[in-house]
Amino acid sequence: MTRTEARTALVELSGVSKHYGTVRALEGVSLEVRAGEITCVLGDNGAGKSTLIKIIAGLHRHDDGVLRVEGEETRLTSPRDALDRGIATVYQDLAVVGLMPVWRNFFLGSEPRRGTGPLKRLDVGLMRRTARAELLRMGIDLRDVDQPIGTLSGGERQCVAIARAVHFGAKVLVLDEPTAALGVKQSGVVLKYVAAARDQGLGVVLITHNPHHAYLVGDRFVLLKRGTMAGSHTRDGITLDELTRQMAGGDELDDLRHELRET
Repeated sequence: MTRTEARTALVELSGVSKHYGTVRALEGVSLEVRAGEITCVLGDNGAGKSTLIKIIAGLHRHDDGVLRVEGEETRLTSPRDALDRGIATVYQDLAVVGLMPVWRNFFLGSEPRRGTGPLKRLDVGLMRRTARAELLRMGIDLRDVDQPIGTLSGGERQCVAIARAVHFGAKVLVLDEPTAALGVKQSGVVLKYVAAARDQGLGVVLITHNPHHAYLVGDRFVLLKRGTMAGSHTRDGITLDELTRQMAGGDELDDLRHELRET
């Protein structure tokens, strides 16, 4: 990848807002997603992370501000519209069928077929071979792609979802709290494949409430608080300690510490 390509803005939000009646879910949020970079969006529950995901994924339209996809101003009309523009979103529940094998979940909704007319059927062999090859290309060596996906660990299921998005041509990969329910080891596995997706040239949006996970892989950091931006930093411009401090409340945390000492 050339230096110019690495700096290409795949998705850009500028002053984006979303209101539900009198409820302000997002107000004036800006961020950039560039090829070969990971943009981390951090915030506690109620910070506006879910609303931001839904706007980028095409589930909700923004009310104010500008959304650009590869430089073109747009309003995404549906998740299919987002997918057609190369934006794939992996939610926490992963939308997998636990009793189906890994290869079937890999192609769920996009199954290749062979034959014609009434003899048309699923190309099972192609799906098995492709799923195995694509997982290996991402460095994911599963024991057996025929095993039910529900028997995999949470980290392994996340990795399958990432590899699936890469295979189907995603340019932007949005990950909704991929390490939230995982232990330290499994979180490390997932972050490894998040970095692998970045290294393949994708622009990644990592939604998380964990600054330590974000700082391990992130190139840009956007902090949300009650629907507004509490900070925007590049990796060169902030340390892990400062990112953790801002995530924890910054000055508000210092005020609370002072009050508790007085008490």
